[in-house]
Order: sequence, then structure tokens, then C-alpha cells
Amino acid sequence: MNLSFYKNKSVLVTGHNGFKGTWLCKMLINAGAKVTGYALNPPTNPSLFELCGLASHMTSISGDVRELEKLKSVFDDAKPEIVIHMAAQPIVRDSYKDPVYTYDVNVMGTVNVLECVRLSDSVKSFVNVTTDKVYRNKEWMWGYREDEELNGYDPYSNSKSCSELVTDSFKNSFFKERDIAITTVRAGNVIGGGDFANDRIIPDCIRAAQDNRDIIVRNPYSTRPYQHVLEPLAAYLLIAQAQYEKRELAGSYNVGPDDADCWTTGELVTLFCEKWNRAMSGNISWENKYDGGPHEANFLKLDCSKLKTVFGWKPRWNVDTAVEKIIEWTKTYLDGGDVSECMDSQIESFFE
Repeated sequence: MNLSFYKNKSVLVTGHNGFKGTWLCKMLINAGAKVTGYALNPPTNPSLFELCGLASHMTSISGDVRELEKLKSVFDDAKPEIVIHMAAQPIVRDSYKDPVYTYDVNVMGTVNVLECVRLSDSVKSFVNVTTDKVYRNKEWMWGYREDEELNGYDPYSNSKSCSELVTDSFKNSFFKERDIAITTVRAGNVIGGGDFANDRIIPDCIRAAQDNRDIIVRNPYSTRPYQHVLEPLAAYLLIAQAQYEKRELAGSYNVGPDDADCWTTGELVTLFCEKWNRAMSGNISWENKYDGGPHEANFLKLDCSKLKTVFGWKPRWNVDTAVEKIIEWTKTYLDGGDVSECMDSQIESFFE
């Protein structure tokens, strides 16, 4: 891909001030895009979006994707050529606590964004970001392909399955005869610097390390397709560009690491401890402590053959490198350094 494609392109990102959204907007701004973001207030405190000061380099609008009229006015003003939809309630355990809100945001939010795309006369490329958890998980050893059954177990995963179905319905009902390319992308577990979310393994590791206490791991044997945040974001931009130029490339795509980087949570935390202790002169370790929480999948892998075949895509950073980049960012942050400059350096390194 060539990020120069995005120079002067009008791009609308929902969920722009979250962890992934901030990294994506950073990439787009650096590429010279005219970026508009639409989201509720930053979901964490500290907030990566605020630490980077991105609001001064783009149009950042506070709003709820469930508010159709407000969202439509943003589309009318921004006139986006490309829309990347990432606004969501993204935490599995939170979806058990508040399933109605989770479905409302993840399903009706998608409906509203697609309705705005339908009514727009500027959009040419739309990417709906979902998750690897949209598949009906049969706990088998091989990766899920894009034509597997969509039927997530928990409210978060299931709401994202519904978001996929909504997108497909709009595509079939309204966009077949129009020059608008529609794609859904199912990404594996994302890790990277600046993630302050609750109930995610790497942020939990960093918080424990900061407090000089052992890391509590509730399910060390669960296998996940871990990847640095820049991996799926680069894929989103690659697909958005490709289908903008060639509509028949639109569809559904998995994006995840190779099998070698499908690690158990315990293996990932062990690697984190080793690298943290070396870089920070620490002495942290982790403790296996199942807390009896709600159901979560034990084994989940993606088959990314389609993305590789269609676009010649391949992962660039393995888990080992990803954890090194996370600790590099975190050390910069804890030392009071320039985290925005650190992100720019990592983005540049990723695309070299």
C-alpha cells in the first residue's frame, strides 16, 4: 500500500478517540488526509487521543453513533470519500454487565452509519471493523475463514456478528447498483502502546508492573491471535484504498497474525515480564488465578489466506517485536517523553 493515496482525501472515522482510532488517525494525519472523527468522549483516563493532542490536527466531533440526525449532519459537513467505522462497546465482560447498551451501540450504531453512507453523495469506500469473535467458535485447531458461520457467543461477540449481517443486508439492498464499495474486516486481538482499557491483558500487565505487583492472569491457557495495533490498521487502509480504486475487491476479510503468533495468554504475559524486567530493571512475574468469570473462548485463530492472496498482504511485526514496541512506548510515557513522536517513529518503522 501507499499511504500517499490518502493525501487530501476526506476520511471519516467513528470511534476515532479510542486506542485503535487514535493510532489510525495518527497514520491518516501523517499521510496528509483531511480527517473527521466522531465519537463519545475518550473511553479511558488517561486517554491516548488527548496525550497525542490530535484534536488540533483534525476535526474531532463528540457524538453518539446512536444519534442518527447528528451523525448525518457530520456526514453532510465532512463529505467523506472514505468511512472507517470503529465506534463500539468493545469489551466482552462489559457486554455481560450491560447487554442492551452493547447491542444498541454495536448494532444500531452500525445501522445508523450505513444509513448515512446510503444517503451520502460523497462516500466511495466504507470499511466496518468488527472482530475475530464474530464466528461461531467450535474450539477447533485451524483458523476460521470468511465463509464460516457468524454466531458469536457472548453479547459483545454476537452484537458484532449482527453488525456483519446488517452490513451485508445494506450492501445487497442499497449498494449493488451504486459506486460504493462495502467491506467488513475481522481483526484478531490487538496490542500496542497507549492502550489504557480495562480488562485487557497488556494494559493489566502494565498497571501491575507500575505498581510493582504480580500480574493476575485469569485464563493463561486461552489461545488468541495477538498482533500489534498497526497490523490491522494498515490492512484497513489498504482495503479502503484498494476498493476505492477497484470496487470488486470489496467483501469480508480476516486480518491476524501467522500461526506462530497465536499465543496463549500465559505465554504472552511471560514474554512481557521478561522484556519489562530487562528494560525497566524490574522483577515482576504473574500468577494464575481463575476468577470464575463469564464464558470466554479458549481457542481462536483466523485464516488470513484471502487477505494474503487478494492483496499480497503479510504480517510485518511478530509478537516479540510488538511487545518491545509496547514497552518502548510505555517507557517514553512514564519518563514524561513525547509519546506522539514515539508513535510517529513506530509508524515510520512499521512501513519501512
